[in-house]
Amino acid sequence: MAKWTPTHEAPEPLEGPIVPTIVGGTVIWFVLFLVQLPFYGWFDDHGHLWWLWTCLAGAGLGLIGIWYVRRRDAAIKRARAGAGVRQ
Repeated sequence: MAKWTPTHEAPEPLEGPIVPTIVGGTVIWFVLFLVQLPFYGWFDDHGHLWWLWTCLAGAGLGLIGIWYVRRRDAAIKRARAGAGVRQ
């Protein structure tokens, strides 16, 4: 079996508004948690309580994501400023 080799260069990674995207996703997860909270009893009776906790976990992980991408964004800006590169 022959080893596969790429025939073209890999594309550059896409950079976009990462921080607002992560904040928006975190807010959506938390809103979904709040919307489902009044139906706690129904979810418990029907064996779907994991839906509620999934939304809370998504919001919690989103908070970690916000912290991470803000620090990443700041580090990228510091590196560009140190290198004298303007964007």
